[in-house]
Amino acid sequence: MSLTVRNPDEDFEPNTVGRNRAASVWQIVFLLATILCVALLLILLVKIVNDAFGFVAIQNEIDPHVLIAKYVPDAAPNTRLAELPPATLTLIFKDNVSAGLYRRYDREKKFEERTAAEIFALVQERVVQPKIVDTWDLIASLTNRAAIEAEVAALPNVTLEFRNWVNTDFINNPQSPDPESAGVRTAILGSLLTILITILVAFPIGVGAAIYLEEYAVDNRFNRIIQTNITNLAGVPSIIYGMLGLAIFVRVLEPLTSGVAFGAAGGGDTSQNGRTILSAGLTLALLVLPVIIINAQEAIRAVPRSLRQASFGLGATKWQTVWHHVLPNALPGILTGTILAMSRAIGETAPLVVIGASTFITVDPSGPFSKFTTLPIQIYHWTARPQAEFRNLAAAAIVVLLVLLLTLNAVAIILRNRFSRRRVA
Repeated sequence: MSLTVRNPDEDFEPNTVGRNRAASVWQIVFLLATILCVALLLILLVKIVNDAFGFVAIQNEIDPHVLIAKYVPDAAPNTRLAELPPATLTLIFKDNVSAGLYRRYDREKKFEERTAAEIFALVQERVVQPKIVDTWDLIASLTNRAAIEAEVAALPNVTLEFRNWVNTDFINNPQSPDPESAGVRTAILGSLLTILITILVAFPIGVGAAIYLEEYAVDNRFNRIIQTNITNLAGVPSIIYGMLGLAIFVRVLEPLTSGVAFGAAGGGDTSQNGRTILSAGLTLALLVLPVIIINAQEAIRAVPRSLRQASFGLGATKWQTVWHHVLPNALPGILTGTILAMSRAIGETAPLVVIGASTFITVDPSGPFSKFTTLPIQIYHWTARPQAEFRNLAAAAIVVLLVLLLTLNAVAIILRNRFSRRRVA
């Protein structure tokens, strides 16, 4: 009786070739997906940059140089209207508008209390009254410059200038119905105060809940229900949180969120209802809380069990183990989840619209009980306007929002990396 010995390569090699072929196909699919994502991102960035720069044809009702020559005769030839002192700007405004309009603005906020930038914005809006006749995007400005200059030269009293819509005036000016003087200062301040309240509320509560669920909670039906609900809440649409914030923070807790209970409401820039920065921050805190809890749980779960056992073996209590060993090692992962949550919160629009964020406001927020707007709300408002120049403003606001988001994320990443180095040391 003879035994037949089979060569294992007869079965193995065909399978290897097939697996390698499938692996190559999937590698190409993943590469194409990556290229598609990068291409779409580049298209988005090109579109934003294209709208944020370009030629603008401007026509002034009153020439600023005429005003400077009239009210400051000894001014240097290159003096700009924005460089004049507040008293001179106030006089220009008072002499060139009706008495009723001057009294209305003075009642809103005394001119003595306004900054030079605020008064200059009023002079631009009501006295100089620059009117944008037409705008061109960056690509058209670079490729059709001669045709654009010829078109503008045929118009009376119109000047052509190449404008970077993301400039210091745009960042420093408050919101305005006139695109020539509109800015995002109030929106930036509103976004910063809102996200500050969001993080101050959501971070400690989220980390505390994660510590309890991972380190203290027993495996029973009640805690499993809590865990399931937290996981499900992370996928709830943001507008639902806006409805929840409207019902709880704006209406039920109105005395607290409006500041009436603390005697802080009733000022010129505050609100007697609950549609304030505090309500917005608390609503966004609810929105990002499940994300922070889930990421913090994963970071705590990744800490080796042996580290806890070593701490217990040396006589440490449960809390000492968590505070001195578990949290320091889990903190980089917790901060990573917080970065993701903050990025989501700063770009939210739907919940803020529901709770009553202002689409037009010219007064800066002065505290948690102020009326507010945010950069996403401002962008949404400008993109809905029919004038082409407001689309340029929206593109510039998107650039500011991206820079603000990247700056906040960079600070959080630096803190995370610092804690990581401490842990390694």
